[in-house]
Amino acid sequence: MSDRSLFLLPLLLAIQAATVNWAGWAERPPAPAHLAALPGMLWPWEKLQDNVIPENVARALNADRLFDRRYVDATGGWTADLFIAWFHSQREGASQPYSPQVCLPAPGWTPEATAPMALATRDGVWTIERCVVSNRGSRAVVLYWYQTPRRVLHTEWEASFWVVANEIRDRRTDTSLVRVVVYSGSHTLEETTAAALRFAQTAYPALRKQFPALGDVREPRWVSFLKKCFHALPFRFP
Repeated sequence: MSDRSLFLLPLLLAIQAATVNWAGWAERPPAPAHLAALPGMLWPWEKLQDNVIPENVARALNADRLFDRRYVDATGGWTADLFIAWFHSQREGASQPYSPQVCLPAPGWTPEATAPMALATRDGVWTIERCVVSNRGSRAVVLYWYQTPRRVLHTEWEASFWVVANEIRDRRTDTSLVRVVVYSGSHTLEETTAAALRFAQTAYPALRKQFPALGDVREPRWVSFLKKCFHALPFRFP
């Protein structure tokens, strides 16, 4: 990096910090998500029951909306749990989603393997996380992702990074942790993964309808000005 770049970098970081602070003061959180309105039929998956979330778990998560429902696919003999934690605002780190890899061991599930995988949706192909867990001889496949108004993210680092970008661009920091758990039973892990992916692909459009829409966001003039300044720089950051 050139001497000029070394000089400008602290200045650009200071401008970014000031911009984020300004955006935080003017945050415009959306109306709450309507998770209870999620369909009971996501063919061929049908609602079996709404799971009760213990009060101590709800307090620990500190989410603004929680949802936990069990679906069954009688044609394939599958059971899937759909869990959602929706956060109205993450400004100043007041409330943020936990990683399922942290939460799952609490009820006795032990992670065995974790790797990213692709989720094909009408909005494009997103990268999500797949985790194999076990508990006293039982095994399950967990798929999870963090869903914002603009994108799907699969790591905590990505979710933290885009909080800043969303706050600057949209004056919103709402996000959701979406977790799908499909139990293997007598099936192989490959079959269970395929079933979990089918459920996630079926549920995704319904989730998009219930989460607050982005709407027609007009980019502030000062943001456009900053973008032009960055594009005019003689170098690019990695």
